[in-house]
Amino acid sequence: MPYPTIKIQIEDLDTASISAARKELLLPLIDFIQNKVNTDSIINLNFICTHNSRRSHLSQVWAQTIAHYFEINNVFCYSGGTEATALFPSAAEALISSGFKIEKLSNEANPVYAITYSETAHPVIGFSKTFDADFNPAKEFAAIMTCSSADKGCPFIAGAEQRIPMTFEDPKAFDNTPQQAEKYRERSLQIATELKYVFSMIKD
Repeated sequence: MPYPTIKIQIEDLDTASISAARKELLLPLIDFIQNKVNTDSIINLNFICTHNSRRSHLSQVWAQTIAHYFEINNVFCYSGGTEATALFPSAAEALISSGFKIEKLSNEANPVYAITYSETAHPVIGFSKTFDADFNPAKEFAAIMTCSSADKGCPFIAGAEQRIPMTFEDPKAFDNTPQQAEKYRERSLQIATELKYVFSMIKD
């Protein structure tokens, strides 16, 4: 199970708040995961945004955590961008506010982080990279487009079995404003809520 604070956070997420239109948009991801579960196959999910700094990281971390919460095995979550920058501090802080433990493993301009959500699971290794970096799967994965600019700019993702648009508004719009922390947490919890809905629909 995830850490108690994260477990409570997941249980408090209200999937009934998701609109019918958003639920329709999430169906291809549900179907992709269910098909892999049905055939006892590895489930590789690569969340892709432009800079791999905010929404794609939040999606990767929450997907790995919620799959663990629902005890869905063989799920491996990744993230990438059309370019590499760095994990934005406010995205990390939004995760910390939900109970994640984040350890900085390096000090370069694009640091590597260990993002831990459970005593019994490997941490998510978080750093900014392109979607086709060696760290990410080269084939047999779902490419999940978490921002509209990456969705429009990358009509083809080499090696992807399926390309799934699942776009979110960018909390970057609130950087350097009094609402910054609140808006990053809001986006983090929206992503978590939708991913809870996705994994809750998977039948063993």
